[in-house]
Amino acid sequence: TRRMYAVTADFKNEEMLADAFETLASARTIASDFAHLLPASQRRTLLGIAQLIMLGELAVNRVLDNLQIPD
Repeated sequence: TRRMYAVTADFKNEEMLADAFETLASARTIASDFAHLLPASQRRTLLGIAQLIMLGELAVNRVLDNLQIPD
């Protein structure tokens, strides 16, 4: 069986990028949810981190959009 987290050479770029996108989306959700449990100064820091994660998501999503996926 294939193991995603071994990141072997037989994984297609699209598969790895899709997994990266989902991982980043989950990390952003966790950071945003957790931020609301913190005092204001720490909340702003964590929400800033969530925004950086979102920028990573956008970049990965753009690469996925730009890939020429064979039919």
